[in-house]
Amino acid sequence: MRIPFNKPYMTGKELHYIAEAHANGHLAGEGSFTKQCHAWLEARTGTHKALLTHSCTAALEMAAMLIGIEPGDEVIMPAYTFVSTANAFVLRGAVPVFVDIRADTLNIDETKIAAAITPRTKAIVPVHYAGVACEMDTIMAIARRHQLWVVEDAAQAVMSTYKGRALGSIGDLGAYSFHETKNIISGEGGALLVNHPDLVARAEIIREKGTNRSQFFRGQVDKYTWVDIGSSYLPGEIIAAFLWAQIGEADAITRRRTALWDTYHQGLAGLAEAGLIERPRIPEACGYNAHLYYILLPDVERRSALIEALKQHDIYAVFHYIPLHTAPAGLSYGRADYALPITDNIAGRLLRLPLWLGLEAYQAGVIGRIIDALAG
Repeated sequence: MRIPFNKPYMTGKELHYIAEAHANGHLAGEGSFTKQCHAWLEARTGTHKALLTHSCTAALEMAAMLIGIEPGDEVIMPAYTFVSTANAFVLRGAVPVFVDIRADTLNIDETKIAAAITPRTKAIVPVHYAGVACEMDTIMAIARRHQLWVVEDAAQAVMSTYKGRALGSIGDLGAYSFHETKNIISGEGGALLVNHPDLVARAEIIREKGTNRSQFFRGQVDKYTWVDIGSSYLPGEIIAAFLWAQIGEADAITRRRTALWDTYHQGLAGLAEAGLIERPRIPEACGYNAHLYYILLPDVERRSALIEALKQHDIYAVFHYIPLHTAPAGLSYGRADYALPITDNIAGRLLRLPLWLGLEAYQAGVIGRIIDALAG
């Protein structure tokens, strides 16, 4: 059987809820399913306000507007991340300042942040790689000391925690993704968590094309009008209905993914002990959601060889980001004031393994092929 890297999971309730949304006669945004998703996210994370968006990228773009990013501002972030982390702020004229990552979690190295701060710095954007938390206590302390905003890119971190707190709910703002490659999905989709109460009213306005339409529908104003910058960031009710089906199974999905993650970790222990690979490390303070399982090969040549060996058996494992500080746009719009040796090293060695619900029946075979390729 062909083993893809990702296979979107259906709970079985998605089509029923989509039909219900259609029967309700409300397919645009902010219908009953959207409100139910908002309520669940708020209860689950403790955020002041959750707002569904059509992508995590949209949530990050909203965050950039909310914290008042202007041309020439600087935003500190890791280079080992998806392009949206930087793009959302570049669109407002900011300069991404890239810093290195930690070798254990592959998250932003909190000990490198202070050296990257200048009088132009406006925000820090920690990215919770693989759903494992950054060292948020330290990051928040740095931000408060320098009066900086913190925007959590928690795209991969739905259902993950740091010292018992939901990721995305610790900084001033947090962004989630419900893309089909994530744990909880709606095809495309995302959410903005507004943790700073003073930002809630403006977040609703930005999300509604810069109008006070949300206040109008709550009866707080007798008509709505254009009052600020904004864009159309609402998902439709079909997306929200699909997401609501997934949210209902969020705990069960997380348990099954965790079991798959643990099976990889145990099954590949021998290769790690032999020094043929390195496995992920989860700090004690982090409650992880098993978003992805990766291994680190000794070098890019052996990673490429393993990718090809697995592909011969219809098993599709993939590498991850091209570091942003080396990308053409990263060189044009951002900067790295210091060398990023860990980022450069990890980018050439990391390999993500297939992890999706339903893989249980085939996972032993995947592990066996990896062992054969590396130690056979």
